[in-house]
Amino acid sequence: MARDVIYRYDGSFEGLLCCVFESYDRREIPAAVLSPDDVQTTLIPEREIVADAAKAARVAASIPRKIGAGAPGFVRRAFLTCLPGKEREILLFLRLGYRYGPQVMNLLTNETVHTLSRAVEFLDRESHLLKGFIRFSEFNGALAAEIEPKNFVLPLLAPHFRARFPEERFLIFDRAHGAALVCQPHRAAILPVEGLELPDPDERERETRALWRLYYRTVEVEGRHNPVCRRSHMPKRYWNCMTEFCDSEPTGSKNPTPKDKGREKGGLPFICGF
Repeated sequence: MARDVIYRYDGSFEGLLCCVFESYDRREIPAAVLSPDDVQTTLIPEREIVADAAKAARVAASIPRKIGAGAPGFVRRAFLTCLPGKEREILLFLRLGYRYGPQVMNLLTNETVHTLSRAVEFLDRESHLLKGFIRFSEFNGALAAEIEPKNFVLPLLAPHFRARFPEERFLIFDRAHGAALVCQPHRAAILPVEGLELPDPDERERETRALWRLYYRTVEVEGRHNPVCRRSHMPKRYWNCMTEFCDSEPTGSKNPTPKDKGREKGGLPFICGF
């Protein structure tokens, strides 16, 4: 089957489903499936895959019917991962699913299934950790928090925090992907956000943060201090967005945005309302 072509799509999930449609329609497997954020110089010709709602709907409808009820959620979550080349892996997974049916989910010895399963496990684990690690601060009556995840976890965090704060106005800013989950009572959306700088904390917020840090230091049993155990339960890469590890007297934004960190490769998978 031909592999001498690269698909270029718009970066949306629907666009990726159209790549799957194109792959079957032309009886070919692309050498790569690239989003607009993927800059790659190659001698292999590229083909622009235009997102088409009707084609995407046909592929989406076929997934649960031919691969099983769990497949749509698995593919959706795979699309949110930070796995390099995830688009082609998803395309190959769907082709396997159309061939083997629901049992494809158990073909863990297959390289594609194994790779995607590991990536989805990482995504689920990171979103689970962030449900406990996110720290909100209050700004003019609204809550705001910042995160820097490797995966695009905002769609997975949204149901949890909307159920927890159904009547609150809050925002979770994903600095790594340039997006924010914005929630108001009974309304929510994930929006692209660039260069957001939270305002300086007021006196009440600074006192609250000081109390939180005091609580964190106080609950530890000094004689049983175990930094290795702490890092295993609370990975260090999340610390810069957690109140208990911030400076005691912050100036400006609680967690200054790193100047050298741009949007991660792969960008924002999709923008959605709820």
